[in-house]
Amino acid sequence: MSELFLFNKPFQVMSQFTDSDGRANLSDYIRIPAIYPAGRLDYDSEGLMILTGDGELQHQISHPRHKLAKTYWVQVDGDITGSAVAALQTGVQLNDGPTLPAVANKIDEPEILWPRTPPVRFRANIPTSWLSLTITEGRNRQVRRMTAAVGFPTLRLIRASIGDWSIENLAPGEYTSLTLGPELVRYKPSKSGKPHVSRNKTRTRPRRKHSP
Repeated sequence: MSELFLFNKPFQVMSQFTDSDGRANLSDYIRIPAIYPAGRLDYDSEGLMILTGDGELQHQISHPRHKLAKTYWVQVDGDITGSAVAALQTGVQLNDGPTLPAVANKIDEPEILWPRTPPVRFRANIPTSWLSLTITEGRNRQVRRMTAAVGFPTLRLIRASIGDWSIENLAPGEYTSLTLGPELVRYKPSKSGKPHVSRNKTRTRPRRKHSP
């Protein structure tokens, strides 16, 4: 059995426990010794991070060879077109090579969405739209580069799920611990792109950010 922690990383928080420039980081929210992130999430992105003290499990989750799917909710600049979504589904050419086909769907604004601080800029004459995007690769800033490549720059990026684990019931800055069985359950993304929650776990109450 392994213990695993799901954390909903807020906007502009480093996905590490220290920062030489004094920026907000994981230690401002989680004070549990000997756990480490299984993968990273950009400073200007939000959503699910997984942490564990189990090195083998950390490797299974984070290593590209295992192709654990990650689903993102993406707010883009403009009303994304069907042809742009189709291009993402097929794979797009980036400066480091073509991407694998993604599970991509235009969606309504997610119901569980929380306000971002600071908010995304508002321009009355230019609409925005939302996309669910599931990928199995882990290139640097890949989702942002993919939407830009099809003509719709990313304004807000939220990782909704990793494999069978999601940010369901976790507010920004909250985390929960799970007890995981001996096998990692692989995730098969649905055509809807909606996060799926595994039942192979025991959920504890979410824990809020510690006071400074």
